[in-house]
Amino acid sequence: MYMRFPYWIRFVFWIFLSVPASAGAVPIVFSVSGADAATIQSTVDGFRAALGGPNNGNAPGPLGSGRREINWDGGGGNFTTTSAAMPFNVFLNTRGAQFITPGTGLIQAPPAADAGTFPPGGLAGLFGNPTYGSIFTTFSDERLFTPVGSNVTDGLFFLPGTNGAVAATVSAFGLVFADVDLADTTSIQFFDPNGNSLGIFFADSFNNGLSFLGVRFSNEAISRVRIFTGNSALGPNDGGGVDVVVMDDFIYAEPRALQAVPEPATGLLLSAGLAGFGWKRTRPRRPDAA
Repeated sequence: MYMRFPYWIRFVFWIFLSVPASAGAVPIVFSVSGADAATIQSTVDGFRAALGGPNNGNAPGPLGSGRREINWDGGGGNFTTTSAAMPFNVFLNTRGAQFITPGTGLIQAPPAADAGTFPPGGLAGLFGNPTYGSIFTTFSDERLFTPVGSNVTDGLFFLPGTNGAVAATVSAFGLVFADVDLADTTSIQFFDPNGNSLGIFFADSFNNGLSFLGVRFSNEAISRVRIFTGNSALGPNDGGGVDVVVMDDFIYAEPRALQAVPEPATGLLLSAGLAGFGWKRTRPRRPDAA
């Protein structure tokens, strides 16, 4: 027996089959590695240009354009080299970024000792490993950033100026890594506001050098990033299958206040269904047969 469905039901069913589960555009990846800052500078600047200007610094949001950057070098306080903060809220209000780790905290510090500015001895002194003073280099002098007791860092975004009260999303995020030795190990994973993964991307390797990895999405909102630095927390020597990695400059698109948006396919399906339902209800009724 052949059953004929109303046109609006058939139309909605066609929409359901036609629209993929994720309608996001293909991300644009910026990736480079080299011996020093000069060798990766052009790619970093290309990522900045893609995000647009200006660098909004500490200006409160919402702002209609620009980007945010964290180079870990301001402030001048020695406290950042001696205690691991958790969560790391130094830039929560001013730049709209909060950082957490499954480890014991996160710190800013230069690679090696500087008796005048960093009495604790930088990363080399803090972790009791003098090799860190030579294997890690900076993109911008003079601090680096790292989790303690873990190689995982999560970044969350908020509207600058709200001190974490207004959750936000960004369209792009990238950072500079120092001393990536192993391929397919150091990475950034991106998540949307519903916790869905938007993909995981790996940094290029360069022993004792610098690597930049940045990803820009056109139709996706990034609410969280998960950063894997090497395959070990800081402490042991680098090499022999152990890859310890730290971070330098972070660059990300201007945070926007989080908006509740349905999944692409679901939203289109719902709209089509409502439109079809409305069309069905407004069709003129044929007179009953005499």
